[in-house]
Amino acid sequence: MTTQNARRTLFKGGTILTMDTKTENLPVGDILVEGDRIAAIGADIKADGAEIIDARGTIVMPGLVDAHHHAWLGVMRRLMPDVDDLFAYIGVVAETLGSHYRPLDMYLSTRLTAVASLDAGITTIIDACHSSRSPEHTDAALDALDGAGIRALHMVGPAMDKKASSAHLPDDLERLASNWNHDGGLVKVGLFGQLNLDWWKVARSLDMRILTEFIGDLAKLGPEFAEKGVLGPHNIFNHCTRIPQETWRLFAEAGVNVTVNPRSDALFGFDDESFAYQQAIDHGLTPAIGIDLDTAFGSDMFGEMHALFGQQRSAMRYRRFRGEADAPAPITVEAVLKAATIHGARAAGLEGAVGTLAPGKQADIIIVRTDGVAVFPVNNAIGTIVQAVSRADVDTVMVAGQLRKRAGKLLDVDLDKLTIEIGASRDHLLQASGYRPELFATPVAA
Repeated sequence: MTTQNARRTLFKGGTILTMDTKTENLPVGDILVEGDRIAAIGADIKADGAEIIDARGTIVMPGLVDAHHHAWLGVMRRLMPDVDDLFAYIGVVAETLGSHYRPLDMYLSTRLTAVASLDAGITTIIDACHSSRSPEHTDAALDALDGAGIRALHMVGPAMDKKASSAHLPDDLERLASNWNHDGGLVKVGLFGQLNLDWWKVARSLDMRILTEFIGDLAKLGPEFAEKGVLGPHNIFNHCTRIPQETWRLFAEAGVNVTVNPRSDALFGFDDESFAYQQAIDHGLTPAIGIDLDTAFGSDMFGEMHALFGQQRSAMRYRRFRGEADAPAPITVEAVLKAATIHGARAAGLEGAVGTLAPGKQADIIIVRTDGVAVFPVNNAIGTIVQAVSRADVDTVMVAGQLRKRAGKLLDVDLDKLTIEIGASRDHLLQASGYRPELFATPVAA
């Protein structure tokens, strides 16, 4: 939408970290945004009439991409911080509480996750919704994402609890694709289809991406998945823990997308020293990282980056000290940041639009302050982002040329109102279900 009369914004005087192979990083530089796109990156750009954002003493970089998050769990934040049993988790979030979700609860939880993500510098989210209880619930989630102004790929999937019906799926995908999957929109729809090939066919006919949660202890791919055209770049496989080498080879040949959740995979004990992230790298894939759930964590990709760095180094050095001469090299901070930006954009099918900063790309840009006592001096920009800053250091967030956070404050978000609404939603769910959370103890099951 870049035109002569488009709104112009100039990020002035920051350290420019582009993450782009064709656009150089700048110790001090400017970024000019026109409309929803980056118009120029360089030193001392002149742009008469542009709104100036003073970026001196900050790092200006691409928005983070959260490649896997169940946004509908927003109201259940830290409800089960110690849970390590997947089925105990499902018993609480799906069977006990999720079965009582109204479309209003879906809207409010998804909105909370979306605005919290923006506040933390996340400009794109792959929203893995395994609670699409009805078309009305799906519409509520999509309206919440759209209203928040975040870029999102909402993956529609059947609810996990036994009370829910999935009779509206996959037929509802055609309506959703018609309403949302058009050029220019920030929010698009895909299928959370697990291993249902009949549903996959419907999604592929609509040019949708397909998400599958894949834990090797719980599922395996049959020979039908090796048939030509079944797997490809339209597939996103999450977790990918403890799966056999023949499956990794199939993934590599097909060029699927792999996402991992460093904190969540450790929480549930899904992974071991074979380490899904490293398996993907070893097979030539480009794994992205996601937050997964709010029942233990929150909308914070910095935490995921910290976990990925530490876990890979620990696992690979264990293999080396055990005597494996060809153990993979320790991960670098650049590889971690790529997983949180470039690779996440690729998983969402958005690598041509976001994930790096370059002229012509969508203006998904964040400013990170570096003046905090835990941060300065900046001796390495990438190391600072991956190892030192936190969500509290995110100063400014822009999505498609629209400012969503400025000078440390979310824009167009009534937090007082949202706090009241989320409290009422939680109270409804607790009353309807009879579930009583513990304020100080940390039970792992209902």
